[in-house]
Amino acid sequence: MPHDGGARRLSARHRASAQPGRTRLARQVGWFVVIGVASTAGQTPLYWELCHWAPPPAADLASLLAISVLNTEANRRPAFRGSPVRAVQAHLAAGVLSVPAYLVTTWAVLLFRRYRPTASPAAETLVLVPSFALVTCCASSC
Repeated sequence: MPHDGGARRLSARHRASAQPGRTRLARQVGWFVVIGVASTAGQTPLYWELCHWAPPPAADLASLLAISVLNTEANRRPAFRGSPVRAVQAHLAAGVLSVPAYLVTTWAVLLFRRYRPTASPAAETLVLVPSFALVTCCASSC
């Protein structure tokens, strides 16, 4: 009988020690999602405003670059605090991920414009949001 009690204490102790890792991961995922939503919410009006002055590929590139820098820095702080990745490395990696993001989002907007040539910048922006979300989900699963 004492053997069972010891096993129960060991498993309870093991669960308690494993809990901080899960809590930290849940916190990181939560921050990642919040920052991703905020980044998309920030890129959307920026793209919409830039679309009035520049063609869609240029507006997409400018808005993506601006938001990517902010997004990377925001994720480095609360979401990945304590990570051994330095700021320069994180921004370079984000820059590499921005290339497929730019290609997918620009392609989506240009394809939309091909089928809806008289669409407003607001309608283009509505196409940009799900394509950016798709890229973010794909990038985060890699």
